[in-house]
Amino acid sequence: QGYLAESGGGLAQPGGSLRLSCAAAIDNFYAYELHWYRQAPGKEREYVAGIKSDFKRGYAYSVVGRFTISRDNAKKEAYLQMNYLQAEDSAVYYCEAHLYNPPQQYWGRGTLVTVSG
Repeated sequence: QGYLAESGGGLAQPGGSLRLSCAAAIDNFYAYELHWYRQAPGKEREYVAGIKSDFKRGYAYSVVGRFTISRDNAKKEAYLQMNYLQAEDSAVYYCEAHLYNPPQQYWGRGTLVTVSG
């Protein structure tokens, strides 16, 4: 049974940056689609960014031009570089990995990002 573990959250000032990491302990990591989601207090969990096994990327409109998702298959890690942070970016950020065939999905436990100052 595999798992994902996020790190890199913390406190940032508006306009600042943070880099989140997601370390994976799963077989065939290279084949998984990887995504970042976030959930602010009192709100639904929302999609932030994703990267496919072929490295194609996608972003929520609210983070385009500010966030960058990447992956390192050799290290079995995914990253979310967050620049020009805004108070609205404050949330718990979750890493998710899924495979379509055979179906498999993993979630991390989240890392808290707070933008204030």
